[in-house]
Amino acid sequence: MIDRRSLLATGVLGAGALMIPGFVQATGVGGLNGFTHAVASGEPGPDSALLWTRYVPANGGAVELRAEIAETPDFAHVVAGGAQITGPWRDHTAKITVDGLKPGRTYHFRFVAPDGTFSPVGRTRTLPDDGQRPWRAAIFSCSNMGYGWFNAYGHAAARDDFDCTIHLGDYFYEYAPDHYPLAKDAVPGRVPAPAAETVHLADYRLRYASYRADPDLQALHRKLPMIVQWDDHESANDSYEWGAENHDPKTQGDWNPRRAAAIQAYREWMPVSDEPWKAYDIGGLATLFRTETRLLARTKQPDVAALFKSADPATALKTFRDGAWMDPAMTMMGSQQEVWLSHAMRASVTSGRPWQIVGFGTIMGQTLMPADAATWLGGSDPRARDYVTAGITAAKAGLPFNYDNWGGYPAARARFLGSAQALGGNTVVISGDSHNAWAYDLAQDGHAAAVEFAGQSVTSPGYEGGIHTDPRIVAAALVGANPELKWCDTSRRGYMAMTVAADRVTNDWVMMDTIRTRNPAGSIGHSATVRRGTNRMA
Repeated sequence: MIDRRSLLATGVLGAGALMIPGFVQATGVGGLNGFTHAVASGEPGPDSALLWTRYVPANGGAVELRAEIAETPDFAHVVAGGAQITGPWRDHTAKITVDGLKPGRTYHFRFVAPDGTFSPVGRTRTLPDDGQRPWRAAIFSCSNMGYGWFNAYGHAAARDDFDCTIHLGDYFYEYAPDHYPLAKDAVPGRVPAPAAETVHLADYRLRYASYRADPDLQALHRKLPMIVQWDDHESANDSYEWGAENHDPKTQGDWNPRRAAAIQAYREWMPVSDEPWKAYDIGGLATLFRTETRLLARTKQPDVAALFKSADPATALKTFRDGAWMDPAMTMMGSQQEVWLSHAMRASVTSGRPWQIVGFGTIMGQTLMPADAATWLGGSDPRARDYVTAGITAAKAGLPFNYDNWGGYPAARARFLGSAQALGGNTVVISGDSHNAWAYDLAQDGHAAAVEFAGQSVTSPGYEGGIHTDPRIVAAALVGANPELKWCDTSRRGYMAMTVAADRVTNDWVMMDTIRTRNPAGSIGHSATVRRGTNRMA
C-alpha cells in the first residue's frame, strides 16, 4: 500500500503560466531592505487585532517600528497603535496587538519606520459583539506554489462581503524542487526558494518569504484578517509529535530541531499569536475554535502497509480493526487540548451561542473506498492502482483508506463527537488537507452529531491527478459507499465561503476556472446549509 501523497503526486497541471515582472526576483529576499512583504493582520477580537509586517533596515540590525490604526484610509485620526523592536533574531518580522477598537468595524492600519517611511496600508476587521447580521469567512487550505497560481486568494480579495479569512493549514509546502510537483508538472515561474527541502530555520524562513511575495496572497492579507492554523506541510509531510513521513533522521538529523525551526518560522511570519489553540467569540452568533492536531500531541499514524503483505490480508485487517485501530491512546489533540475544547464548547453552548465551529487540519468524515473504484483507473500510474486496490480491500473490513486524517484515530473521533452530542449545541466542523471538496453529516452511535464542510485546495492536486475517469462518476461512487458523505467534488480547486447566521450556516464551495494562469475567475460549484437544531444538512 502506498501513501496518499504518492497518489496525489501523479497529477499533471501543465505549463504556460503568466509571469509577473519581478516576482521571481522578489522571492530572493536576502538583499531586500525596507518593508519587504507588505502587511497582514490576524487574531481578530471585538476590540483588538494583531498587525504584522517585516522591515529590514539598511544595516540589517535592530529597528523600532510603530503601528497606527484608524477608521479612515487617510489616518486623519489614529485611534490606536503600538511599537515593537525587531531584528534578525525574529527575521525582522513584527507583530503588534492593538486594542481599544470597536466591534464589527473595518479599520485601516500601517507601520512607520524610524526614518518616517510607511508600509503599505492594510485593512482589518474586528469581530462583532452581537448577532444582528450574518458573519462571513473565506476558508482556504493546501497552497502549493509549484502547481499553479493562487487565484483563489485573488478571487476572495476582490470581494467585499467577507469579514475574515481562515486558513486551515498547508500554507506552504516543504519539498525540494522536482519532487512535489515534479519539474515536468510545475507551472513556470512558480518555483519557491530555497532550492532545497526546508529543514533548518533559514530554509523555513526563506520559504515563507518566497510564498509571501505572491501578489494575490499579499492582496488577501492586506484586505482581511486571517485566523490561521498549521497542518503538516508547514513542517513536513504527515508529521506527528515525534517525527514525519518526510523526515529521515539518518540524513536530516533529529526531528525536534526541525520541528522547533518550523514552529519558530511560522510564529515569525504568520499573523498569529503564540497560543497553540484558541477560541474566537463571533458575538451572539458562534464561537470559532482554532485547534492544533499535528506537532504537539498527535500520535504517529497507523501503518497498515505490512498488513497487505501478510499471508492472509483480510484476517490481518480485521485483527487491526478490532484491536490497534481502536486504541484510545491514539490521539490527534492530546488530553489537554481535548479537555480544553470540550469545556470551551460547553461554555459557548451555555452562553447561548447558536453555533460551535471547530477548525481541524484534516477530514473527520468516514470515507471508505468504493468497491467499484478499480474501474476508475484505466492506464493510471501503478502507485495509484496499488493505492486504490488496497483501499478496496480495507473497505471490505470496514476500514478507511486514509489514516493520516481522523480515519486513523477512531477513538479520538468518537470522544469529540460524543462530547459535542452531550453538549446539545450545534457543531460545524471545517477542515482541509485532502485537496478535494466534501460535505458530511457526522454521526456518533447512529445519531446526528455535527456537520462537516471540507474544503478543496488552493492549488494542490486532488484525486483527479491519479484517477482517469469522469469526476462525476467518482463522486457518485464515493457518496454511495459512505453514508456520512452527502456530496463531494474530486477535480476542482478553490476555497469555501461560509456564512454564519443565527438560524443557519451556509457554505459555498467556490471553484476557480483555472490555476494554470493568473486568472481569478470562479463560480460557486455547490452550496450546503445546516439549520439550527438539526446537526445535519438540509
